[in-house]
Formats: sequence, structure tokens, C-alpha cells
Amino acid sequence: MIIAIDGPAASGKGTLGKRLAEHFGFAHLDTGLLYRAVARVLMDRDIPLTDRDAAAQAALDLDVSHLEDDSRLRGAAMGEAASVVSAYQPVRDALLAFQRQFGAQEPGAVLDGRDIGTVVCPDAEVKLFITAAPEERARRRYRELLSRGEQAEYETILVDIRRRDERDMSRSTAPLKAAADAMTLDTTHLDADGAFQAALDLVERRRFAKADR
Repeated sequence: MIIAIDGPAASGKGTLGKRLAEHFGFAHLDTGLLYRAVARVLMDRDIPLTDRDAAAQAALDLDVSHLEDDSRLRGAAMGEAASVVSAYQPVRDALLAFQRQFGAQEPGAVLDGRDIGTVVCPDAEVKLFITAAPEERARRRYRELLSRGEQAEYETILVDIRRRDERDMSRSTAPLKAAADAMTLDTTHLDADGAFQAALDLVERRRFAKADR
């Protein structure tokens, strides 16, 4: 079973992905970390993010064994960098096989990102599209950064989120959008527990609907 979760930055899809995976005993992959890791490789080597060939090679050679443990992949700056390299088709092609292989494991997997339900796992049994108002997403990211002791300005984060939304939705390669058969969940007015319960209800509803067919 595959649960595909898509949505814009700071919509809560990563937190939901982890909690749903724990609930069902599935593996979880935050696919955004893959693109952040590619961007990190370029930045560590002082290679411009605009170097598509270098980004594609970094994706092909990427070591995915310690993604969750790499604190350098967190933060707004790395997220912005990932948004740049993720627009390159060769980068996405290089990472596609790994993502699909991850999703094929038993007893199931939860993958979250921006093109899981549309490109990576179009046949996923359950597809969720998680969204929230840009202002609320900026507030969440602001509080997250402060909690980690990082400097943050709400207005700057809001501008960055809107810019990322525009870039992710307008790119020609795997643009951010809800799959035709995805269930949309707006988490603007939900806390973490409320969002999880709403997402769990949607997953169970889809599972039961498929079982009745």
C-alpha cells in the first residue's frame, strides 16, 4: 500500500507523513530531502545552483543513507535551494527510480513531496493533497525556525513561501498540483493532532471504499 502526500511548503505534509507511517507501520520518505541533499552537494562544492549538469550528476551519485540525520538539510535557505534544482528534469529523472523502489516495499510506504501522486506513484492507493493559507504556512515556518534557535523574520518567510509556490506550480517539470483522484485537506485552522485525525479519516475512507469494490 502506498500513501502519496503532496502539497506546498510548510503545509504540514511532512509531519502528517511521519505520523501516518507510524500509525500503519509503514516506511516514510520525505522526498524533499532528496532535492535538498542535491542542492547541499552543489553548495558544498561551490557550484552554482544554476549548473544543471552538475545538479544531475549530484543526483545520480547521491548517498541517501543518512538523509533524516543530516541537520544541514533543514532550514529555509536549503529549502529555497532545493526548489531551484528540483525544477531540472535530469535531476528528477535521476531520483525517480529510488523513490518508486522505496514505495514498493512491504507492507507499505508513505511518501510526501510535490509530485508523488502525479508522477512518482500515480497508482498509489491513497493520495492526499495537503494545503494551508500562505500566511499560516509562514507562521508555522517562523515558529519552527525560532524553536531551533535560528534567526527568522515572518515577512521574509512569507515572501519566500509565495515565491516557492509560484516556482513549484509554474515549472514545466512535474509542477505542484493535486492529482485528479487526490483528496484535499486544508490544515489552515487545524493543529497537528487535528490535522492527523482528519488525514487518517481520509485514508481510512479511501481504503474502505476500495475494499468495497
